[in-house]
Amino acid sequence: MLDVVLLILIIVVPAIVLHEVAHGLSAYWLGDPTAKIQGRLTLNPIKHIDPVGSILVPGGLFLAHYFLHTPLMLFGWAKPVPVNFRNLRPQRLGMALVAIAGPLTNIALAFIFSKLYVWPALSGFSHICAWGVLLNLTLAVFNMTPIPPLDGSRVVTSLLPTKLAYYYSRLEPFGIIIVIVLLNFGMLGFLSPLIEQVGQWIGVQL
Repeated sequence: MLDVVLLILIIVVPAIVLHEVAHGLSAYWLGDPTAKIQGRLTLNPIKHIDPVGSILVPGGLFLAHYFLHTPLMLFGWAKPVPVNFRNLRPQRLGMALVAIAGPLTNIALAFIFSKLYVWPALSGFSHICAWGVLLNLTLAVFNMTPIPPLDGSRVVTSLLPTKLAYYYSRLEPFGIIIVIVLLNFGMLGFLSPLIEQVGQWIGVQL
């Protein structure tokens, strides 16, 4: 139980919060102050909590694991940082840069945890650091899946012609449902080798 609490406080919360702040900061640097105006350029996790995605869904999955002994599968989402893409300069490239800022932040965190993992002074927390590597790499790769509203879809949108981008973005209200269905039917298994590949790029053997 203590391991799970430490995992949430040391790994999960920073991974999610820094991911969202990276989106907001990159948007701000590219000309959109929306996140700053709404107070979202903060490390305060309360500002990034989505009641359903950050509490009910992962909490329910954890309780099911703890009391019903189901496999531990933590899935959830934070409140997206608001971005007005019309303010970005350059607009289309800016959309892609803002989108990849979050996953790149998770990859950077994975790299940091990989170095802490082998630091003798933190050997007692080596399993926590190992989870930090795996979780952040998983978040990075998963978020780059081209399913709206995941970050990968923003990159695709920035590359598509305007009309196709419009129709593609219309999938966004159904994105979470699509992701849940794909997870339940094991159709996102192709992400595992991609996670391993990204780990190799940063010198981590998973």
